[in-house]
Amino acid sequence: MTKFSDMNLDAKVLKAVAETGYDTPTPIQDGAIPPALEGRDVLGIAQTGTGKTAAFTLPMITLLGRGRARARMPRSLVLAPTRELAAQVAENFDAYAKYTKLTKALLIGGTSFKDQDKLIDKGVDVLIATPGRLLDHLERGKLILTDVKIMVVDEADRMLDMGFIPDIEEIFKRTPFTRQTLFFSATMAPEIERITNTFLSNPAKIEVARAATTNVNIKQGVVIFKGSSKPKEPAEKRALLRALIDAEGDACTNAIIFCNRKSDVDIVSKSLNKYGYDAAPIHGDLDQSHRTRTLEGFRDNKLRFLVASDVAARGLDIPAVTHVFNFDVPSHAEDYVHRIGRTGRAGRTGTAIMICGPRDEKNLEDVERLVQNEIPRLENPLGQTQATPQSAPQAATPDEKPKRTRTRTRRTEPKPEATPDEKPAPVAKPEVAAEPSAKAQPEATPSEQPSPRKQPQREERARGGKGRTHDRGDQKIVGMGDDTPAFIAKSFEERAKT
Repeated sequence: MTKFSDMNLDAKVLKAVAETGYDTPTPIQDGAIPPALEGRDVLGIAQTGTGKTAAFTLPMITLLGRGRARARMPRSLVLAPTRELAAQVAENFDAYAKYTKLTKALLIGGTSFKDQDKLIDKGVDVLIATPGRLLDHLERGKLILTDVKIMVVDEADRMLDMGFIPDIEEIFKRTPFTRQTLFFSATMAPEIERITNTFLSNPAKIEVARAATTNVNIKQGVVIFKGSSKPKEPAEKRALLRALIDAEGDACTNAIIFCNRKSDVDIVSKSLNKYGYDAAPIHGDLDQSHRTRTLEGFRDNKLRFLVASDVAARGLDIPAVTHVFNFDVPSHAEDYVHRIGRTGRAGRTGTAIMICGPRDEKNLEDVERLVQNEIPRLENPLGQTQATPQSAPQAATPDEKPKRTRTRTRRTEPKPEATPDEKPAPVAKPEVAAEPSAKAQPEATPSEQPSPRKQPQREERARGGKGRTHDRGDQKIVGMGDDTPAFIAKSFEERAKT
């Protein structure tokens, strides 16, 4: 079996590695370090959690042992897709290069440009950066990449998912053609293969596991979930998550809980804290200093649950994570491999449990197709019919019908008002008929009888009368026709009496 001491690594590097407690390289390290030390380009494909970071950090430190950095001209460049992964690479560099005089600078968003400029101006051997922040410095004229001898692209497939491929191509064009390139990824998408064919020269390809395979040390399972109703589904899903955590008991010492949306990260974290579970959120909208404190608390076991978006799915090396809970089935099947890769690291065992709702079934099929295995179905600890008894009475209750009832009542209210007791007194007609008036008209002859459409039944529904009839003493108000408003007819009657 190969040991680190059998490789041509610098003695100072070997001393630092021994202090970390490792003496035997992982398969990706065993395959990538020798050709990297020879100066060859390397294309490394391995599932997450297999030690890819050390596979390029150790030979890079050895190769940079000779030479001196110049101002604004780094000697090597490491690109990482997220701030957390870039910070982790920087930590690895500090651990393995502590007996050397090599310097580094970390260029990530959320930190001061001024502080980063000071480090660059002094000259650094290793520049670790995210693509966006690196391009910001290049556009400001603060960096020159013509002295880069070693270029590393870590988690290349995540770069593709985050839309960084155009940025990667632009950065490659600014580096010398003679550079050595180390390219690492967990999966190999066609776009990534195109880039490797363009920018790598006869690389040594190390594929220690089939692309997109999951660690055999991880026990996987999925719970099929269906809420009792759409409004209640989110709360019931969070209750299911708590039940799954409780079912794991003492075996779940800490866990990362992944959500697809940043808003759900905050909601799930608040919900867990409400019920007494020690949890904190981490996603891209949080300030970098806050994210750093949260990760440090989780690493130091001061925080039991880390609720995260996919910003934490790649490259975070927290060896003692016992469980990963996928609150949502990831939208991209490749993310499932990286999410559950946060547990079962460095030879340890781990557990990954996923919740699949009705809208996630297609995503679940994509995940199983990618890993070429069916994920075992787990029993719902709350019971499959937990919410069914609550939903039945809800459908039978009349809670949803008050508006319809009130509307019907409103429409029928005018009808009871048109009752016989509201007809005018029978004496009104004789009194008005007996009184002479210049405007009074003789009783209508049969030929002058109103047409059927002007019968009293029609008058009862006249506008403004609300169903009431008004005797006008067989007199017409000139210019108003037979549909005279009631308030005008009433005033005319009063004047006629006087």
